[in-house]
Amino acid sequence: MAALQSLLVCVIFAFAAILIPTNTSAQLSADFYQKVCPRALPVIRSVVKRAIIREPRMGASLLRLHFHDCFVNGCDGSNLLDDTANFTGEKTALPNLNSLRGFDVVDEIKAAVDKYCKASVVSCADILAVAARDSVRILGGSFYKVLLGRRDARNASRNDANTNLPPPFFSFSQLISNFQAHGLDLKDLVVLSGGHSIGLARCTTFRARIYNDTNIDKSFAASMQKGCPVNGEDNNTEPLDATTTKFDTVYYKALLKNEGLLHSDQELFKNNGSDSDKLVQYYSNHPRGFAKDFGVSMIKMGNMKPLTGNLGEIRLNCRRVN
Repeated sequence: MAALQSLLVCVIFAFAAILIPTNTSAQLSADFYQKVCPRALPVIRSVVKRAIIREPRMGASLLRLHFHDCFVNGCDGSNLLDDTANFTGEKTALPNLNSLRGFDVVDEIKAAVDKYCKASVVSCADILAVAARDSVRILGGSFYKVLLGRRDARNASRNDANTNLPPPFFSFSQLISNFQAHGLDLKDLVVLSGGHSIGLARCTTFRARIYNDTNIDKSFAASMQKGCPVNGEDNNTEPLDATTTKFDTVYYKALLKNEGLLHSDQELFKNNGSDSDKLVQYYSNHPRGFAKDFGVSMIKMGNMKPLTGNLGEIRLNCRRVN
């Protein structure tokens, strides 16, 4: 009898194990959609290209959407969710409010790819990753293979967005601590900051730098002050570097001249012989090295805590859970 009971227990546990999903740790792969929708990526690229032609700034906005997604509990499309009566998402977090943009383009991409695939098989999180890569490429950067297979979060956290996204006033030690907390290192910090090679910044993000910082070129500061007064005009914008619609290394050249627009950018170069200084100097003179390393770090960032397998969902609408 005891032997029979033991056998029954083993059978019950074995059956229970069969019922437990085993593919929640599935790996991301570059050809994830090859069988279910082989033309999904070209469709995404075509929409991104049209959006950038309409508004060149949109490339930087789509790149930033991916960054702000990944740094808050992983690359899961959580920052796309709208607030509801019972839910407060990340769009109203301080780093995102009146700042994060491109949501309409994401909607446009989602509609186009779902129509082509004849089903909702491409996640919103993957759309952000691919759109970021395509934006970089369209604006002059290098191509890199995006790993795919992310699923979409069913929740979001405004508090985590406020806590996890590095603000533009961070010191170097705060920046490196923030990146290390996300599994990234000094090289990732310096190379991913090169994303500021494209796009604009609002006055409220650099006002303190142009009026208070001492490690800033005086002529550059005076020029920025014309469009960003001490008080008011918070939403006035200035280019993050001199070639704001071209993905290049001018951003790093500006840091060498103390012309970084954001305090956090200039923290990467202090002319003191640090490892960070050396990386800035290297990238300023090696566009190909920057392009290669940027792709490597983007892939590394894109692998941060993705939902795969049976976790999360594939949203029908990127702005709300199914």
